[in-house]
Amino acid sequence: MHHKTCPLCESDQIFLHLSCTDHFLSKEVFNLNRCGDCGFVFTQDYPDENEAGRYYESEDYISHSDTSKGLSNKLYRIVRSLMLQRKSALVRNVTGLKKGTLLDIGTGTGHFAAAMKKAGWQVNGIEINEKARVHSSTRFGLEIISPEQISTLASDSFDCITLWHVLEHFHDPLNYTSEIMRLLKPGGLCLIALPNCNSYDAEYYGKYWAAYDVPRHLWHFSTLSFGLFMKKTGGVAGDIRTLPLDVFYISILSERYKGTKLPFMTGILKGMYFSLLTVINRKRSSSIIYLMRKPTTFPHSS
Repeated sequence: MHHKTCPLCESDQIFLHLSCTDHFLSKEVFNLNRCGDCGFVFTQDYPDENEAGRYYESEDYISHSDTSKGLSNKLYRIVRSLMLQRKSALVRNVTGLKKGTLLDIGTGTGHFAAAMKKAGWQVNGIEINEKARVHSSTRFGLEIISPEQISTLASDSFDCITLWHVLEHFHDPLNYTSEIMRLLKPGGLCLIALPNCNSYDAEYYGKYWAAYDVPRHLWHFSTLSFGLFMKKTGGVAGDIRTLPLDVFYISILSERYKGTKLPFMTGILKGMYFSLLTVINRKRSSSIIYLMRKPTTFPHSS
């Protein structure tokens, strides 16, 4: 898929930003372009939706397989366990609800959705990978549908919708976000977690930054470019939050991609350094959660 203009602002002033290797699977090289007008960074010449599936076909892709094979996946499971409680508490705090209706998009193997269900929420999920959907349903008893079935869900039916590192994978994020706004109740809240291409660790690692994750990640947002994206969706921008442990996982992978002899220890030390820097400026954190609220007078509301 080739873009002749910026997917965000439609400017034709787009330039090569970086050339990144798919270190995770294919070892293919993909270019990242940057818009000279709005600053948006996006993957260029990425596979279309029919071809994209093969770039996820690995037992090591933990979001779909739940594997514990390898040190990085073991670390991911530890971080995930620590973050589940934080994410659940965040949903309750920002919505002001102890219980409600929640849609988790990109459910993966279902751990977050299961935690919210256990906390008393009525939970639905959307997941593209069939194996992960089956895992979520059989292990946790969750109701999980495929992305193309989103239109079957009733309008104005969810208090909260969550996307934990999912939007960057969508081939048509604007239209999908329009569906999200349709599904939210008036005043409902959407939490969107994304890698931050303007983070300190992204700046340091450059083409080795693991969160570029080409070609699975198509869009590379900063706080500025995501603000522009939200304006196009009709949502009301709220505060931001961070995922403070992500920088350690990303730094370890990035050190491995660089060929560092001790990627785990080096990544931990670098992650600590980047974390200290973000105390001063959290808008340069490795991962950011954006809060987007549906206006009470949103035109699609019934």
